[in-house]
Amino acid sequence: MFSRLVFGCTLFCALTAGASAATVEVRVSGVMAGKGKINVALCDKERFLKQCGYSGSAPAKGTDTVITLKDIPAGSWAVMAYQDENENNELDRSFIGIPKENYGFSRDARGKFGPPGFEDAAIEVKEGTTVAPVKLK
Repeated sequence: MFSRLVFGCTLFCALTAGASAATVEVRVSGVMAGKGKINVALCDKERFLKQCGYSGSAPAKGTDTVITLKDIPAGSWAVMAYQDENENNELDRSFIGIPKENYGFSRDARGKFGPPGFEDAAIEVKEGTTVAPVKLK
């Protein structure tokens, strides 16, 4: 499911691209250097944990990785990130659904028995550059 979030930039991207000059700089920490890549997805409330409108990835070269997403409309957004160690474009899970790869959300949001709610992870994106730190756990 997460792979669809990260790589599912659909018609939504095409319709909203260029609508604003906002940039979101996702600063991912807690990376295991040299293991796969870091995937990030930026979601509005409607698409949170579904098919997000914006995504990006970068090799996991150091313990911190920065992924920049451009042409993001101003508003409330949540960032999700995970380390795709085996580069299969999926957040690998155990047979009961627990993630086997490190992941995190903006505002260090955590759910009690599953993912956090959108409001817990939401950040405000304004014109210019918004920095969104995400710590993988």
